[in-house]
Amino acid sequence: MHAMTTIMQPVRTNRHPRERRLTLSFDNGPHPDTTPRVIEILKERGILSSFFAVGRQLADCDNVALSRKAHENGHWLGNHTYSHRPALGERYEANTAETEIAATQALLADLAHPAKLFRPSGGGGNLDKRLLNPECLAYLQAHRYSCVLWTTVPGDLAGRDWVANALAAIEAQPWTLLVLHDVPGGAVPRLEEFLDAIEKRGQVEIMQSFPDTCVPMIQGWIRLPMDQYVRDEVA
Repeated sequence: MHAMTTIMQPVRTNRHPRERRLTLSFDNGPHPDTTPRVIEILKERGILSSFFAVGRQLADCDNVALSRKAHENGHWLGNHTYSHRPALGERYEANTAETEIAATQALLADLAHPAKLFRPSGGGGNLDKRLLNPECLAYLQAHRYSCVLWTTVPGDLAGRDWVANALAAIEAQPWTLLVLHDVPGGAVPRLEEFLDAIEKRGQVEIMQSFPDTCVPMIQGWIRLPMDQYVRDEVA
């Protein structure tokens, strides 16, 4: 129960009309060319976030050191599958949970958040049946993982104007859980610009915890419907 209250909070209904909350998260790293700069920028501004690591990146011990640095700076470390693509709901081979989830968790080891944070690959932000297959859902339940989704993927890896997209999302909803990427081609070149814009706007509280609407499973307990994220059984 302690981990539950630590990682998520309800969306407030009694907020000021212009007040917003923002949670930052970074996927697909760690990467030596970008993760150190993300950590540095966040440290300079006193911001805590979450890093969802890809297992094949953690197979390099130097990259593990980057995740350890993030952990030592107070950021939460989560599991973002081993290979990242294709999404788990598009995987049909046996033992996908072991090769994609368990293998990455073993590499995270003591750096992993105690609530065992797991974020499936969404293929650019899809929140649909591509996220999981039935085997992986059962594995997450049995091994007491917490599934962390998102509200907004603004497109930093897709070459879009992600800063404008992210700011628009913040205006449109009370709490934005933003997915950025700490890899080359991701958020780093414009991250300071984005954070300056947040500061200029005012009335945006940057949180490390997640909105409870983005955590459908906590430590194996399915607390919100997940059928829409899980591929149907194949006969």
